Amino acid sequence: MSKRNHPKKITVLGAGSWGGTIAEHLAQLGHNVTVWHRNEEELKQMSEKRTHPFLDDLQFSHSIRFVESMNDLKQPELVVLGIPSHGVRDVMNSLPNLLQDSVYVNLAKGIENDSLKRMSEIVMECGGIDGKNVVTLSGPSHAEEVAKGLPTTLVAGSSDPEIASMVQQVFSSNTLRVYINSDIIGVELGGSVKNVIALAAGVCDGIGFGDNTKAALITRGIVEITRLGISIGGKAETFAGLSGIGDLIATCLSRHSRNRYVGEQIGRGRSLEEILDEMTMVAEGVKTSSSVKVLSEKKSVEMPICDAVYESLYEGLDPKEAVNRLMTRELGSEEN
Repeated sequence: MSKRNHPKKITVLGAGSWGGTIAEHLAQLGHNVTVWHRNEEELKQMSEKRTHPFLDDLQFSHSIRFVESMNDLKQPELVVLGIPSHGVRDVMNSLPNLLQDSVYVNLAKGIENDSLKRMSEIVMECGGIDGKNVVTLSGPSHAEEVAKGLPTTLVAGSSDPEIASMVQQVFSSNTLRVYINSDIIGVELGGSVKNVIALAAGVCDGIGFGDNTKAALITRGIVEITRLGISIGGKAETFAGLSGIGDLIATCLSRHSRNRYVGEQIGRGRSLEEILDEMTMVAEGVKTSSSVKVLSEKKSVEMPICDAVYESLYEGLDPKEAVNRLMTRELGSEEN
């Protein structure tokens, strides 16, 4: 157990690949961890066999308590949201009242389609949670690598420095280092929009483009992310950090990236419906691309790469034509 803090009573809601990995990480640090998971069959496997349905390297400690009903949850000090972004509102609306006084640590990366709200905003709205008690934990963090104990760094975004510091102490270990950042808007926006750029990176892989193309895409991608982030109140420097360029690099390059994989399949000519039907895990960028399209238009922010992704996914634009449009746009300055 980390010597930096006493054991915390922690509830993890959602034990997909990332939520499950974080639950085990916290258990290994000596915290008292309870896990709720919506899928009863998967929950049974995790509880009885102590194995994860999607990650072979993830074995659960016997100290973790798995529960089928939220009514079986006891008052925790921290609630970790390990559910996909499109499920956050539903889960928050279903929580028992006893969880209202907890600190919430959001792991989801996305922007809600209808409301265009970030995850912390949904947590505050649905749970009646004070904004200072909401933290978003983000950064380059593939569950497959964290489950193996490979060195990883994250950033805890929060408007309250004391709460952020507490979360930093709770989650940090000799393999997982957490920084803090007061710009929760930027942390959440960076972690969400990078998934859309990763779809574009995958398209380039599927078509067969090279390192020059990928480097250009990542570089211009962070420009788009920063533009949108600043327009909604984020700080430019946040996007040069772990939740910005750091997460973008990992998601655009890694074989573990679900978003990059979806884009790669699109680049090879497959339909989005066909790709998603065969996937067991969620590629957040697919839904987020719609939110980014609407939000960028609302804020009058130019995002040509994200626009091309949206049109390729939902409007039938040929990926090669999308790249051609990007390359033949009106010439401009990198300083703008």
